[in-house]
Amino acid sequence: MQSLDVSFAEALSFTASLTPSSLDTFARHLDQDWIEEALLNTGTATLRRRRLPAEQVVWLVIGMALVRNRPIKDVVAHLDLALPSARGERTVAPSAVTQARARVGGAPLEWLFTQTAAQWTIGSADRDRWRGLALYAVDGTTLRVPDSVANREHFGSQDAGAGRGISGYPLARLVTLMAVRSHLLLAASFGPYGSERAYAADVWPSVPDHSLVLIDRLYLQADILVPLRANGVERHWLTRAKSTSKWAVIERCGIGDELVEFTVSRAARQKDPSLPATYRARAIRYQRKGFAPQTLLTSLLDAKRYPAEELRALYHERWEIELGFGELKTDMLQREEALRSQSPAMVDQEIWGLLLAYNLVRLEMERIADEVGLPPLRISFVAALRFVVDEWGWSTSTESPGAIPRHLV
Repeated sequence: MQSLDVSFAEALSFTASLTPSSLDTFARHLDQDWIEEALLNTGTATLRRRRLPAEQVVWLVIGMALVRNRPIKDVVAHLDLALPSARGERTVAPSAVTQARARVGGAPLEWLFTQTAAQWTIGSADRDRWRGLALYAVDGTTLRVPDSVANREHFGSQDAGAGRGISGYPLARLVTLMAVRSHLLLAASFGPYGSERAYAADVWPSVPDHSLVLIDRLYLQADILVPLRANGVERHWLTRAKSTSKWAVIERCGIGDELVEFTVSRAARQKDPSLPATYRARAIRYQRKGFAPQTLLTSLLDAKRYPAEELRALYHERWEIELGFGELKTDMLQREEALRSQSPAMVDQEIWGLLLAYNLVRLEMERIADEVGLPPLRISFVAALRFVVDEWGWSTSTESPGAIPRHLV
């Protein structure tokens, strides 16, 4: 399997040279071998000549995430994705685009996201560790999907409460595992509107060893935290206590810093007999000026190795995942009412394409940050997104794609 360590800017410069004989030069950032492997592993490779073969559909779905201001059929034309007909025509009917997307489905996009995320995100988080631990965050959000009958039946809706009925659009629940200091996504799980903790259960196995996960209080329960620690090497967590959280103090570690013990409920142990009767954590009190006192809870029990003052500051990096959701929903989706796809299967495909496109932009931002000697989060996501979209469109229309790297510099 070839390395993915190639600049996205370089990849864009090759799109103009797309022909049936030079498909391998299209988008070097996602090596063609990876796309072909995704299609083969999911049984969706194109076996006969089509105007929109499966390889092109993969890039169409990514393009849908990047080029939000154009209809899907125009994305095909804008990115010059259709192969020429016998008469040299490059236009395709909207129905052909719909059929091509349906043939490919969501599995290749999911496979491609999973494989690339494992390489890109783990490497990114490893570059900026805190006291030897890679920093991640887990949280959930919702995405609105078109209000078709199929989508409403599959995804469901949120009860607006107070007699206001259900939400105006069906909602997909999305949970992601994100590298805190680069916003690259490592894992994701989504589906019908429902329990966020259920989707989070799918991403916990992706948490690497020697890492610290910053989490919301929603996940403060034994059946999540104990297995996270047990099923790996130095897989730690940090969260904020609930107002109802109860523990017994075992030892004082410092000012506002105590070793505490939680009792696992009988109901939880009946549901999962592998859970212990108790588990330990550190309780670190803090108060920001103008705010009520709070308590942080963490599995980092060594107060000397992991100072309380640093943990108090570190916890607030959890909000980076909320900023990442803003980039996905506000910047990439441009605050549009909903995704585009009218059926659950195509919604799944579109979301995987959205997550993959997001990582592509974020990866390029990390490389730009390296060049100028700044942290990745100092680079403007909006500016980078616009630049990538503009360069992609430019490279498909220019007659001299070889000149693009000079302009990029």
